[in-house]
Amino acid sequence: MNGPRFHCPMPLAAGERVDLPERVAHHAVKVLRLRRGDAVMLFNGAGGEYPARIVGIEQTRVSVDVQGWMATERESPLSITLVQALQAGEKMDLTIQKAVELGVGRIVPVISRRSVLRLEGERALRRVAHWRGVVAAACEQCGRNRLPEVAMPESLEYWLARKPEPGSLRLMLVPEGGQSFAKLSEPPSGNSVELLIGAEGGLAPEETYLAALSGFQPVRFGPRILRTETAGLAALAAIQYLWGDLKEETTDV
Repeated sequence: MNGPRFHCPMPLAAGERVDLPERVAHHAVKVLRLRRGDAVMLFNGAGGEYPARIVGIEQTRVSVDVQGWMATERESPLSITLVQALQAGEKMDLTIQKAVELGVGRIVPVISRRSVLRLEGERALRRVAHWRGVVAAACEQCGRNRLPEVAMPESLEYWLARKPEPGSLRLMLVPEGGQSFAKLSEPPSGNSVELLIGAEGGLAPEETYLAALSGFQPVRFGPRILRTETAGLAALAAIQYLWGDLKEETTDV
């Protein structure tokens, strides 16, 4: 990668001169101490990335020349949705950040019966805006050029009542039973996987029952009980290794 990466949610095109968004400009100059002539890499979330160079810095304004476009993609061949019960404190930020690094395509925060955190109204809107910022920062760090979606929080029971996506492999971690990942069949031809993870106390029995009625297969993940912030990430890594892009012989790590 050529220089620091920045998410710029704006039209970008090779040969243009643009001003970086205020947040990006502040981070570039005040935090990273970039100067005129430094190379950066921009992406707007629509795919591909744009090498650019800083040509002007005036107080809070930073101008760059967009030098080209590269059709670089680092998306997983799997379409993965993480249905995560709300977690307390900073756990949700951590889960979203690492899920983005692991290639998840959509994050659905749900309010389960055992969720400590409850969100609604303006508070929910502010938290979702914050999580979308976490997603953008994670994409800047890990090299992704398309931003995963973060849905508005809703109750798990309400979400489960919706019609499932046709052909999706639906999995939920249930430590007391179910089959292991090694026994699972590959996702259908659409390569769509939905992973359901409970809150700090896990899924309530009623929720497990409703999820099973909605097509979620209970899966166990070893003999130990995993915390909510560990369970989803470990399962995502296993899914990507079994059917996604972590099984490649070479990586950038």
